[in-house]
Amino acid sequence: MKFRATPRVSGSVLIIDMSGTLKLGEGIAEFRKDIRKFLDEGHRRILLNLAAVEHLDSSGIGELVSAYSIAKREGGEVKLLKLSRAVDNALLATKLYTIFDIHSDEGEAVASFR
Repeated sequence: MKFRATPRVSGSVLIIDMSGTLKLGEGIAEFRKDIRKFLDEGHRRILLNLAAVEHLDSSGIGELVSAYSIAKREGGEVKLLKLSRAVDNALLATKLYTIFDIHSDEGEAVASFR
């Protein structure tokens, strides 16, 4: 399935509903461009909804880490919402659970930015 990122706003939080495949050659460049664009537009609170991400490889994981790092460097935050099984397994395997603030409830996630 082709990668898709659909932004929406809840209060002061930009929520990006992601779906499809986030791997080398599929979605990586688009995701990187989108994150940069949102930060350039002034969004500093970004919540990535990963419930519909069917697959990601090491490049996809790298892009999640990169988004987190870039936002942090620019005074923002990136948090994760509703991990799909693929994302959950990848974060467990790479021990990246300790880096990300992960939520299962959207309302709780949005409130955590305050």
